Amino acid sequence: MSLQAKIMEQMKAAMKSKDTVALQSLRAVKSEILLANAKGGDAKFTEDDEIKLLQKLVKQRKDSAALYTEQGRADLAEPELAEAKIISKFLPAQMSADELKEFVSSLISKVGASSMKDMGKVMGMASKELAGKADGKTISTLVKELLS
Repeated sequence: MSLQAKIMEQMKAAMKSKDTVALQSLRAVKSEILLANAKGGDAKFTEDDEIKLLQKLVKQRKDSAALYTEQGRADLAEPELAEAKIISKFLPAQMSADELKEFVSSLISKVGASSMKDMGKVMGMASKELAGKADGKTISTLVKELLS
């Protein structure tokens, strides 16, 4: 089942249960998918593109929530975090910190990286292989830690 079909199914359920936060989140995802399809023209919207889109939406909401919290506006941060949680349900399971560290360590030894000069090589491979399973910022921090 495609992401768009899953979203529509969840939207119907949210409408029936009168869950406004879920409905708002799902409508935002649907809107982004439609916009991405319109921009893409004839190009097929792949599963990787869907994952990137969902990650972007979750990141936007978490960043907004952090900004609101920083400004003392918990009333605005809570709905953003709730939306991020709902959108995250459509993402693949995230790797734990230990699994991620083990994977990045093995990747560093596989590539033969020894210093920060090799960070680009490691990040390129890690980003491809961990797409949707880990946040890019977390991967970057871990690679820096292991290479220094």
